[in-house]
Amino acid sequence: MTDTACSNRRVRDACELDDLLRLDTTPKRCHSAAPRTTPSSRGGALRPSKIDADKPAACGDRFIPNRGAFNMAVSQFEIARRGDTENAIYDYNASPAKEEYKRELASTLYQGGALSNKVLAFKSKAPKPAEGHQNSLRVLYSQNKDAMNVPRRFARNIPQAPERILDAPDLIDDYYLNLLEWNSANVVAIALGDAVYLWNAADGSITQLMQTAGDGSHVTSVSWIQDGNHLAIGTSRNTTQLWDTDKQKKVREMDGHQARVGALAWNAHVLSSGGRDGMIVQHDVRVQRHLSATLAGHTQEVCGLKWSPHGTQLASGANDNLLNLWDDRMTLAPTFSLTNHTAAVKALAWAPWQKNLLASGGGTADRMIRFWNTSTGTCLNAVDTHSQVCSLQWSKHDKELVSSHGFSHNQLILWKYPSMVKMAELTGHTARVLHLAQSPDGTTIASAGADETLRFWKILSGGDHRKETSSSTDGLMKMKSIR
Repeated sequence: MTDTACSNRRVRDACELDDLLRLDTTPKRCHSAAPRTTPSSRGGALRPSKIDADKPAACGDRFIPNRGAFNMAVSQFEIARRGDTENAIYDYNASPAKEEYKRELASTLYQGGALSNKVLAFKSKAPKPAEGHQNSLRVLYSQNKDAMNVPRRFARNIPQAPERILDAPDLIDDYYLNLLEWNSANVVAIALGDAVYLWNAADGSITQLMQTAGDGSHVTSVSWIQDGNHLAIGTSRNTTQLWDTDKQKKVREMDGHQARVGALAWNAHVLSSGGRDGMIVQHDVRVQRHLSATLAGHTQEVCGLKWSPHGTQLASGANDNLLNLWDDRMTLAPTFSLTNHTAAVKALAWAPWQKNLLASGGGTADRMIRFWNTSTGTCLNAVDTHSQVCSLQWSKHDKELVSSHGFSHNQLILWKYPSMVKMAELTGHTARVLHLAQSPDGTTIASAGADETLRFWKILSGGDHRKETSSSTDGLMKMKSIR
């Protein structure tokens, strides 16, 4: 092949490549290319072919694109570059119909391309509905509106310091005794050594109700009747006394124990007493022969005794680590004898808002608060308090529990039930907090400790009583010490 033929071939290839890159044109005629020749059958020289002689010279007879023969990236670049030179962005996938649709849409929404109308308007009112129109969602919106009007409950402020601190001299430091009670008439009874004192929280008056015979005996327990002015008092001389506090007169004295009476509990006219002899005696105070039943379910001193709010079950705890549940039929054996605690069970409290829910607390070797379903004897939950549990009090209006502790933290804890999250830890007593009592309005907890102080903590919500202007402990402002 001669140099002229090679040159013509290179020119034709360049022309074909340029046409392929353009994509929008048909192959053009290459005027500089030489006509194709075919070898002659008579000689070796190259001559023009008869077939090609009648047709003009061209780069190909038809356009058959072959995408594998060119670079698509280069092609797209060329298309974009040409569009930029025309000051417009060219969409190679767009069609004339699509472009026309875009122009019509813009002119409708923006009135000829000017952004003057907004799709959403926030100032104009919604159009009025047609006359007689009934909204099917009206009830749903009304319910949502009522739900949104419910006031939000905020966490209340729980004071970390007591409202009152009173002296309580000669308060006996004995874990197994029960020396503090607050009745429905807003009168607090506390035993200090060999005497019992009453004070009215409304007016601050203080009264010494009784004193033992001076033979070395002392008061070991006190308990108010549910509704009334009668106070039961247990003594170290194994007797149980019944006093009329209005007349300040002893009504009667009852026996039945062989050792001191450290726990008392009322169920209407029946008074239950627990002694150091491990016995529980039932006294019917209406009749002369008061002894109605004797329950022998413990082997050591009974230190905890509580009747359920409905009066159908009696819970008893003792130094033998047992928690016994008795029904009101006073059978000889307990309905359930629970052995989960590993120390003395003194702290007992029935939930006022749920039937058959009992909380119990163990001593120094146990330190647990346990919750029981007393219908089945099942332990529902157990919480380690890391301190001796001395007393328990359920809130009257909320699902909250107050516990008092001895060794080694000497504190009060307010728990949220059933999560048992600590809502507050109250410190201030310098010795173990032996006794708890709750005000009749359910706002205040009174705590008596071995440090011979009586403290009043307003830490409970009080339910509907929280709106009352007068406090249940206003009268205590006049008292500096119990005696």
